[in-house]
Amino acid sequence: MKKILTGLAIMISCGLQAQQRAVNANTTDRPTVRIASGSLQGGTDGKVETFKGIPYAAAPVGEYRWRPPQPVPKWQGIRDANKFCADCAQAGWPRTAGKIAENTSEDCLFLNLWRPANTKTGAKLPVMVWIYGGGFVGGSGSRPETSGEQFAQQGVILMTFNYRLGRLGHFAFPALTEEHPNEPKGSYAYMDQIAALKWVRQNIAAFGGDPNNVTIFGESAGGVSIHSLLTIPAAKGLFQKAIIESGGGRDGVLTGRPIREENADPYYPISAETIGKNFARKHGIDGKDAAALAKLRTLTVEQIVDNGQETDGQGGLPIYSGPILDGKLVVETAQSAYHAGRQNRVPLIIGSNSAEVPAGFVNASTKEELFSLFGNMRAEAIAAYDPNGNTDFAEILSMVNTDKVWAEPARFTANAFTVKGDQAYIYLFSYVPALMQQRMRYGASHASEIPYVFNNLSARNGATIPAKDQEVAVMMNTYWANFAKTGDPNGKGLPKWPVFHTKKNELLEFRLDGSALGIPDPKKARLDVIEKLAKDKK
Repeated sequence: MKKILTGLAIMISCGLQAQQRAVNANTTDRPTVRIASGSLQGGTDGKVETFKGIPYAAAPVGEYRWRPPQPVPKWQGIRDANKFCADCAQAGWPRTAGKIAENTSEDCLFLNLWRPANTKTGAKLPVMVWIYGGGFVGGSGSRPETSGEQFAQQGVILMTFNYRLGRLGHFAFPALTEEHPNEPKGSYAYMDQIAALKWVRQNIAAFGGDPNNVTIFGESAGGVSIHSLLTIPAAKGLFQKAIIESGGGRDGVLTGRPIREENADPYYPISAETIGKNFARKHGIDGKDAAALAKLRTLTVEQIVDNGQETDGQGGLPIYSGPILDGKLVVETAQSAYHAGRQNRVPLIIGSNSAEVPAGFVNASTKEELFSLFGNMRAEAIAAYDPNGNTDFAEILSMVNTDKVWAEPARFTANAFTVKGDQAYIYLFSYVPALMQQRMRYGASHASEIPYVFNNLSARNGATIPAKDQEVAVMMNTYWANFAKTGDPNGKGLPKWPVFHTKKNELLEFRLDGSALGIPDPKKARLDVIEKLAKDKK
């Protein structure tokens, strides 16, 4: 009975009403596609066709909470795919106890597609799959800034999807480890991502896409996800190219926590199972057996999200783990795989923004305190970051945070791919719109490149989008689309983007004036110091 109810959940949330709308509406001018689980009818504006709210896995509720994604129940008739379905459950803003964000649900494993109008089966168009960021606790596959109209007009099929977040996406508990021993455990978010890519492999040809020309791309936690997908054995062969935007690449930031104590490492001395037990105790659930797990599965989704809390609010014990090294699905960190050359062999674009964050990962209150963190490389750090002694402290702090977490790990990753003979391209996004330059005084902030990549710029109160902003957006969108088509971002009318070579150390900078230029990395001296610091701490 539980399986029947679980299978019906997806129909209740978005399916029965969707099918009824399709039956009642005059839909003869809307595109229809038949996939493995049933027929879909999307929408069109004459240039681009869209298919939204497509389930790629069964609703992960009830007995399927903290289980790998299960097959989609097939449906009869034509499913209306003209509206987005719910995003994955996450805390809202402002945070309110006992609530989750509007239009979010535990039943959320849906995807969305954009393709050129009148695309035929067998067209073999390149496919791009977007993985959103949000620290693995927030995000959505239905946000306006990541809609795929512009990519579709470039001859690319764009797919976005939802994956489980927070404790629904990353969770470990002793009884879970023992339950279904042949299944992977821990990072259900990564399992969802792999399931979405398997859906593409099985179904994208029906939309006119090429299952052998798939590019995954993502930003922040989406970029971290791509590092993981590049190094998870189960993801091999599901994509042929990768683009990582502000996703790091070294250990220490969202890289994976051991599932059990005996696998503890210096970064994460507390295991994911211990954190799971902390969360259970916060909600009055003692023990670690199947009975305790059953009680965890009876908690409401609002209790699981728990207002986004990461500690228990009493003794400060952690109650959220983030990504997990379970040893079966996630077998090592990306840095470990890159050092050994075990990553999936694909062409790569990777890069970062010029002033990602003001602080947060490296913290200090004075220049002296900041440079003391470099230990015996203090003099080198001063020479690289403050050669004249008059650089604003806040700017230096932003530079160090940006370089340590994003820019140097991007170079490290590109080098790992180049060593194996795969082409890698590095970018530096430094463009800041004129209206934002006072606010982003030190450079382009974290995630500010996303609307340019998708060419989905918006202006407040009906204002006109500046021509320079639009030029940058068209240029970035074209580079990304070119890469998806051929593995090379270069094309007619675009400034030359040099392939990364360790000795030349060149990248493409999207500059403050809106131009793009292939140049030797202007951060080289700074990144060399960060690299030495990383090696010194191994």
